[in-house]
Amino acid sequence: MSATIRQLEIFNAVVEYGQVTKAAQKLFLTQSAVSLALNEMENQLGGPLFDRTGRSLELNDRGRYLLPMSHEIIDKLEDLNDLMNEKDGKFAGSLNLVASSTIGNYVLPYLITAFRSLHPDVSFNMLVSNTQRAEKMIVNRAVDLGFVEGEVNNEQIIAEEWFQDELVLISLPEKDTETERVCDITTDLKISKWVMREAGSGTAQIFKTKLGKYVTELDVVMELGDTEAIKKAVEAGAGISCLSKLTVCREIRSGRLQQISLQGLDPKRQLYVIQHKNKAKTRLINEFLDFCFLLSRCDSGRSCLSSPEEFQDLVMALAGGE
Repeated sequence: MSATIRQLEIFNAVVEYGQVTKAAQKLFLTQSAVSLALNEMENQLGGPLFDRTGRSLELNDRGRYLLPMSHEIIDKLEDLNDLMNEKDGKFAGSLNLVASSTIGNYVLPYLITAFRSLHPDVSFNMLVSNTQRAEKMIVNRAVDLGFVEGEVNNEQIIAEEWFQDELVLISLPEKDTETERVCDITTDLKISKWVMREAGSGTAQIFKTKLGKYVTELDVVMELGDTEAIKKAVEAGAGISCLSKLTVCREIRSGRLQQISLQGLDPKRQLYVIQHKNKAKTRLINEFLDFCFLLSRCDSGRSCLSSPEEFQDLVMALAGGE
């Protein structure tokens, strides 16, 4: 059997007061209980820790070796209790998240980094997947929270509106990049080849839903399960695509991709936070959700989605309470 935390506390008290009687009074224990705990501890650790002179106890070489380690263990335990009880605004724990591609790759990394600057004892595990898989993981309680782009209709899931994103069409730039390209969904969809996200993607689902009856005019030549792969395919001239503006703003600014204006379609889409309806909300979950929802309540949040640099500045400002 190993020494217990209680025995270490008793050992520290005896060292501090030098006598079993005084240590027992401090700990609200009987003298016999303290003596028994010390004797058991010394047996478990293979030998005496004190030199005994009458009623007084003096640390021997083994006791002096143990003392700093004992203090360290007790201090760490107190820190652990403070964190797990979330005292003084401190939070500790590990959150498991799942996020659809755009949010997981282009939004949450900034939010998580900023949140950890406030609460460094919190760790995160995040899986980037599509909306369908995220929904299944929430239903199976494999994760604490989900962040998705597509609609979720499951009676076991609570979906809260987060903030709005914007879909854009992208293509390989034409020689005259100053000329604005326009796509009218009533006439122009069948003219182009399309590179689309895979089935189950929130981006693909919402875009096709918005197209309505015109979705049958899409000539889809490629379906890919990764946003970066789609951008590379479009750069290679495989066709045009529809992605979140947040994912392509850098390429558009650098001239590697060209934005096509959409006519006849509202490009906005709602992003959601999802969780199981029976999931117990810890204070850590509530604190992280409150931090995430600062973004949707901030007037600058919407405009900053077009620039990862501005978005990062906004999130760090929110973390700093500016």
